[in-house]
Amino acid sequence: MVTSVLTTGEHRPPRFGFIVSKQVGTAVTRNTVRRRLKAVCAAALPSVPEGTDVVIRALPASARATFAELAADVDRAFARVEAKTGTRS
Repeated sequence: MVTSVLTTGEHRPPRFGFIVSKQVGTAVTRNTVRRRLKAVCAAALPSVPEGTDVVIRALPASARATFAELAADVDRAFARVEAKTGTRS
């Protein structure tokens, strides 16, 4: 997956967007991937600073990934952003 993060500094809750194209699979598969990503992001929500926008683009391999693998990918993306900025975002 490809993750883009933008911290705006606005005083509002973090926002998440998901891009799951037809290359990932059928509608059922795409919706399953999207629901799993939403659950992962909901769990990470308390540690994401306010005013942060996160866009996650699922790649075709996401269709075969388990929930734990998707969670690990999102955590790695947040860790990279944290290392660059010094804040969890």
